Amino acid sequence: MPFAIDQLTGVDDSHLATLPEGHRLHPEVAAAWRRLARDARDAGFALAIASSHRSFDRQSAIWNAKAAGRRGVHDDAGNPVAMAALAPAQQMHAILRFSALPGTSRHHWGTDLDVFDAAAVAADYQVQLTPDEVAPGGPFDALHSWLDSRMAAGESHGFFRPYARDRGGVAPERWHLSYAPLALDCDGKIGAAQLLACWDRHLPDGLLLRRAIEAELEELLARYVAVAEGWCPGDIRRH
Repeated sequence: MPFAIDQLTGVDDSHLATLPEGHRLHPEVAAAWRRLARDARDAGFALAIASSHRSFDRQSAIWNAKAAGRRGVHDDAGNPVAMAALAPAQQMHAILRFSALPGTSRHHWGTDLDVFDAAAVAADYQVQLTPDEVAPGGPFDALHSWLDSRMAAGESHGFFRPYARDRGGVAPERWHLSYAPLALDCDGKIGAAQLLACWDRHLPDGLLLRRAIEAELEELLARYVAVAEGWCPGDIRRH
């Protein structure tokens, strides 16, 4: 069944199921996740979720905290960005490199999740979701190399990487998996008009940097929200 607008924008999470560890996913995605985790366990990995569903309210809080300087923003090298020294449009692009506009995150849908190998680090390790963790020699490289091979063989239970390469928008996120059979039906369903209406209805305190965002909104959706063609095999089932 197609997702409703409020489900696509993260306002409504009634279509999601809660996993034993507390993460929330669409029921079909949760079933596929359990199969992938079982295969990973058989291969010697403890596939775990760092982040799954993220609500509109949570994404809005992250965005406004970064725009207000209450939460750090970093560049591609992991260095802090001096946000106060930037013009509003520059601030907006700095945030968008790593954080989605409220209402546009793939994490709203219950189809996407960030993963790591719990067996590769100590129990008290704080997962950062940084390029160093998934790069060759990083603690999670072996898991992601295994996932790469499963995807190439068509044995990843529908999970693929929408941010595998840098297109000048969102930074590459090797840790980000998307359940393609459902996510394909969500891609591109929220346009500028629906997004503006969502902000008007659900952000009573406002969205910081909104004037700069609105000045480039169509371009931002194309650069930071749309994903590259071919991010998953063309024969993946659509609903």
